Amino acid sequence: MAAADLIMGEIIVTGATGNVGRQVVVQLLATGAAVRALARDPASAELPAGATLVGGDLAQPHSLEGALVGSDTVFLIWPFLTTEGAPAVLKAIAQHARRIVYLSSSGVNDDAGRQTDPINQLHADMELLIEGSGVEWTFLRSNTIASNARGWAEQIRTTHVVRGPDMAATAVIHERDVAAVAAHALTDDRHAGMKHVLTGPQVLSRAEQVHAIGEAIGHPTHFEKVPVEIARQRMLADGRPPALVEALLASADTRPESNLITSTVEEITGAPARTFRSWAEEHADGFR
Repeated sequence: MAAADLIMGEIIVTGATGNVGRQVVVQLLATGAAVRALARDPASAELPAGATLVGGDLAQPHSLEGALVGSDTVFLIWPFLTTEGAPAVLKAIAQHARRIVYLSSSGVNDDAGRQTDPINQLHADMELLIEGSGVEWTFLRSNTIASNARGWAEQIRTTHVVRGPDMAATAVIHERDVAAVAAHALTDDRHAGMKHVLTGPQVLSRAEQVHAIGEAIGHPTHFEKVPVEIARQRMLADGRPPALVEALLASADTRPESNLITSTVEEITGAPARTFRSWAEEHADGFR
């Protein structure tokens, strides 16, 4: 690798306290990169030593100014259900950083006028805004991330049954593999302008994921499909925002089946993508 290909400036990681963002911080630090971890409340953020904690909120673009000064590259996770506010955030980034690595969705179809569901449409809209921002970019189009299964933990601990709407099977990917690719993309200019599609090694249904968790904890566990209307009532009763409930249910109802499996993780990192079973074994204590 030529020295000119390496990014030497500071890297800002948004969503640094989340499942993927935290792993990106860890893996960047392992490369020796200078990392700034963005958090709404830096005082309460527990992140590895070596990362510089900086305050900022993507919902308040003006709050990002101090964090962005002197930055080079930004790892961007967009945590909202609409692109409202995104132009202002991208404008702030463009005033300081030269490149964005954006966590997108493998469901984005470049040839479609409209995407199959609201979440994929959101990512497609974000990609267009980033492309028009004047900043170099890399898109990591990730399949379903394994850490989403943590949302089933309470049901599994209490009943060993996961009840909810079903969703088309996908090649679930370990968040550490997403982060590993992100670390490469954030520290190597050769990924600029690339759209990397990231998947795990196996296409799994929700029932198969729940079964794998059951095997990891040593207790039979199964998935029970719930009609969409009942699922809506339960999710709203749990206090989830109505807009999020509708987006999730629309995805469950309209997302097509996909047998897509890519070798991108191994091609970029040199290691094969981890299985969902390995993820379940690593996180078994959280489901017991």
